[in-house]
Amino acid sequence: MKPLLLLDVDGVLNPMGRPTAGYRRYRCTIGRETYVVHLNPRHGPLLLDLAVSTGAELVWATTWEHHANEWIAPRIGLPSLPVIPVNAGAAPVGEHGEMFKTPKVAAYAGRRPFVWFDDQVWAEDEEYLRVHQGLGDFLLVHVDPAHGLTSRHLGMAHEWLTLTGFSQGP
Repeated sequence: MKPLLLLDVDGVLNPMGRPTAGYRRYRCTIGRETYVVHLNPRHGPLLLDLAVSTGAELVWATTWEHHANEWIAPRIGLPSLPVIPVNAGAAPVGEHGEMFKTPKVAAYAGRRPFVWFDDQVWAEDEEYLRVHQGLGDFLLVHVDPAHGLTSRHLGMAHEWLTLTGFSQGP
């Protein structure tokens, strides 16, 4: 089974802190709302390289949902990706303390191994996923929302996928 690389946007690709060198500022309008995002165009090639080298599939796991393909992907050099509908209107925390996205991620991933880059994954999310019946192996990579995705996070994912034998890369 091809492993998944699940991507959040805000706090991961769009850091909440002051952006460092390499980030560009964009104004994105969705409906009547305009959002300011800071994106690093190097993230796309790095994520694509990770996907190719490990044989993994990139998937959006973000409240941006399909808007990520319109506003985020082209600005960082990613193609249109599959989207996990995470229902942004859901309660922020589930009955076991897990984030609202976690049950949706579990349902989407099923038995496929996955790495999830998110700034809001915590011990409660890991516990929820560990006890979820029929779920494959996973690695949660907590990204500091002030700094966003770094090469260290990508290295953790690469190492986990290759050392655990989930890598399907060349």
